[in-house]
Amino acid sequence: MKLPRINSSIFTRAGAVLLLSTVSFSASAIDWGGVQGKDIVVFYPGQASWEWALTQSDHSAAKKFREGKDCIECHTKEENDIGTKIVSGQKLEPNPIAGKPGSVTVNIKTAHDGEKLYVRFEWTEPAAASGDKKDPDYKARITMMLDDGHVAEAKRAGCWGTCHDDAVGMASAPPGKEITKYLAQSRSKVTRSGGGENYKPQADIDKLMSDGMYMEYWQAKIKTDGSAEAADGYILDKRHKNDAPAVEAQIESGGGKTVVTLSRKLTGVGPHHKDLAAGKTYNIGFAIHADHTDHRYHYVSFSQTLVLDQGSADFVAVKK
Repeated sequence: MKLPRINSSIFTRAGAVLLLSTVSFSASAIDWGGVQGKDIVVFYPGQASWEWALTQSDHSAAKKFREGKDCIECHTKEENDIGTKIVSGQKLEPNPIAGKPGSVTVNIKTAHDGEKLYVRFEWTEPAAASGDKKDPDYKARITMMLDDGHVAEAKRAGCWGTCHDDAVGMASAPPGKEITKYLAQSRSKVTRSGGGENYKPQADIDKLMSDGMYMEYWQAKIKTDGSAEAADGYILDKRHKNDAPAVEAQIESGGGKTVVTLSRKLTGVGPHHKDLAAGKTYNIGFAIHADHTDHRYHYVSFSQTLVLDQGSADFVAVKK
């Protein structure tokens, strides 16, 4: 079934040794003992795409979603159940991985020091599952996506705003092509199968970029030796990786826990990075690629919100 063009407007081991991906990161910059954390359940989504969420014959809540209901409004507290059902192959997963847990609980803390924002993740690595190591060089990746209010999909569905049915490993992925995450605004036409290579003219995409219509991502890639490598970039017409990341990553492991802290300067970072300021609400989402997985074989969160200093949001990053 084909949908009409979608109006996108309705819709980031060596004991306890610290291993840094970049220089100039101070391990003692934040006293995390005085910061309240929040548990977030990231769950297995299978081949659930943005287009799937909008299609009534596939998603029973599609009508409510089209009318403006956000994912988390209907599905909060259901993350464990959703992940368990999908990972088992009952729905949205044609190639289930035996032994893969349906969800992971991550404790997240945020803070800033007046110069940088810090986001700390702590989780227990899930039990290894069967199957090949799809990403042999990295045993895990933790990612945060961030928007400053320009991308409506980010508030409505978190990273689902960038996850389309024709991306790598998804149900409508075209053979021989590698379509990454993208925003529907970068396409001249989007159907139930996604936007494909229906790119808008480059001048239009450049205008979207200058208008802030992109999702920023921060990432720590955990190598097999236990060290962390920072990466960042943005998503618009595709996933773009910055050659020199502004994000820094710190990792410490021990007692079965993995603790990763991502940070970057609040402002003045340069192109492809959104300024972070008090009094503004940011939409964020999280993902973990555990057990050497890549592409869609990850765990994701619903959309969350972030503010600096004070305000109403899921995370309030206070100055420390």
